Amino acid sequence: MANASSSPTVKALFEPFSGGGFELANRIVMAPMTRSFSPGGVPGPDVAAYYKRRAENGVGLIVTEGTVINHPAAAADRDVPHFYGEKALQGWAEVVKSVHEAGGRIIPQIWHVGMARNPATFPESDAVPIGPSGLNAAGERSGHELTESEIASLVEEYAKAAGEAKRIGFDGVELHGAHGYLIDQFFWAETNKRTDRYGGDLVERTRFAVEVIEAVRKAVGPGFPIVFRFSQWKPTDYQAKLARTPEELEKFLAPLAAAGVDVFHASTRRFWEPEFEGSELNLAGWTKKLTGKPTITVGSVGLDTEFTRLFSDGAGAGTENIDGLLERLGRHEFDLVAIGRALLADPAWAAKVRDGRDDELIPFKPEATRTLY
Repeated sequence: MANASSSPTVKALFEPFSGGGFELANRIVMAPMTRSFSPGGVPGPDVAAYYKRRAENGVGLIVTEGTVINHPAAAADRDVPHFYGEKALQGWAEVVKSVHEAGGRIIPQIWHVGMARNPATFPESDAVPIGPSGLNAAGERSGHELTESEIASLVEEYAKAAGEAKRIGFDGVELHGAHGYLIDQFFWAETNKRTDRYGGDLVERTRFAVEVIEAVRKAVGPGFPIVFRFSQWKPTDYQAKLARTPEELEKFLAPLAAAGVDVFHASTRRFWEPEFEGSELNLAGWTKKLTGKPTITVGSVGLDTEFTRLFSDGAGAGTENIDGLLERLGRHEFDLVAIGRALLADPAWAAKVRDGRDDELIPFKPEATRTLY
């Protein structure tokens, strides 16, 4: 990786950020990454220490791994953290305390996997996958189609989780509406075939998300930041598009912004790729332009290969020059930058980049996912 600190635009990454209800020391965000190190759904001291290491090394905002709401089919892995129950919430309170002691800011990612749950992973449970139409990403019926009363209950559980986040001291919340999980399953025509008010065209398919956002806003009150993560791509279809034009994207985002989203987290696999023909703007750039809301970009930042290839070839990734990212940030294409695997491998990534110690950066290897460093 070239010495990013020599770039005249590197300062943009370390400028304070004020917006969307946040006051952050810099523009670096730790991306949410599932770790599965919370036995029984309870994050322990090792989880608190893991996040604290990133905070004390200069990460401006930490978004936790996905943490599931109180629903029997919410999780896809038995060791992902819960965001309900006294033990789990006490564990999260200790995480918040540790991060704040290190001078950081932290928000939980609130999650339900929907049809992504594999019942074989939970042989002791009779909870079946749920979704808007009971369809998996292949269009096969493999779960339960939600009733309107069940949808209302789910909305309430999202709101309860957000309320608990505020109560125990988090600095905001992120709602996971990306990557083919429950909220995204309502967005996507392939998994939402409903003919009631939760189905229809792209705008009509935002209704579930809108109700979740509105309920969360009511639970946390004004001024408490709500981040919403969304993606075009799905794990089963990297070329999928919810919106194929800027006009469609604007129609999709408008009801979400109006419902109460403060910051959009636009998930892409490669941050440098233009989202639509005729413009260099990426998804976060278009989202900021169309909504006027602050945005977070993400996608293989600091890696010399696209992140989804890191596991298929088993070779990991080296570090990579971030000058292109810095130029975009300097042009205010987006406001914040989420770092994923690079920060997972090296908790001091931010401090090293800030101090010009790029030759000390630790390359990402797949084994980094098997430890809580």
